[in-house]
Amino acid sequence: MAEPRYKLSVFNTLTREKEQFEPMQPGKVGLYTCGPTVYNFQHIGNFRTFIFEDVLKRVLKYDGYDVTHIMNITDVGHLTSDADEGEDKMIKAMRREGKTPWDIAKFYTDAFLRDMDRLNIQRPTKITPATEHIPEMIALIQCLFDKGHAYVINDGVYYDIATFPDYGKLSGQSREDLEAGARVEVNTEKHNPGDFALWKRADPSTRCSGTRPGCAATPAGTSSARRCR
Repeated sequence: MAEPRYKLSVFNTLTREKEQFEPMQPGKVGLYTCGPTVYNFQHIGNFRTFIFEDVLKRVLKYDGYDVTHIMNITDVGHLTSDADEGEDKMIKAMRREGKTPWDIAKFYTDAFLRDMDRLNIQRPTKITPATEHIPEMIALIQCLFDKGHAYVINDGVYYDIATFPDYGKLSGQSREDLEAGARVEVNTEKHNPGDFALWKRADPSTRCSGTRPGCAATPAGTSSARRCR
């Protein structure tokens, strides 16, 4: 690749400084972005995020980079509460509309893609539904167990933030700043109030068909199971 047309600067969340962008591989950029939870239509506030991602990708491509853009689709595991509690939003939609979770996910994924096209948002290189990557989530969580970062309580599997001294560094907050309780009721079984769910046990009364990946238990957000090294 020739020299970029412009020297692109980005804000580094870790250093809190604006720095010149340097790709890990010369001429190539890997861009991972969170897509929607497909239990309903996306509103204009949701699309603000996707438009920002599209502008960033267009700038990188204009600058001459070969961009591989991966976007996840959350079609299982997005709970209705910020406290790692509540019903899976896909199951809630299933009850609301009298359809299968598969039908709900397909209908609202298709609607999202049509709306992307209407807004002239370039589609990602690859879209990855969460239900197509359940084995990988399980493997990552097992890796966290092997490293001593995860534990089990009655309602599921949690990440122990005390095992990662730098937890909160990206946000510029200490563990004390991140203590839960200010906005949600704390689960007293957790080792630390700020521990977050990696995998939630499914409530039998809200469990969807066992033929659907993730229905026997619920992965609590595709972003929670982080790669263990």
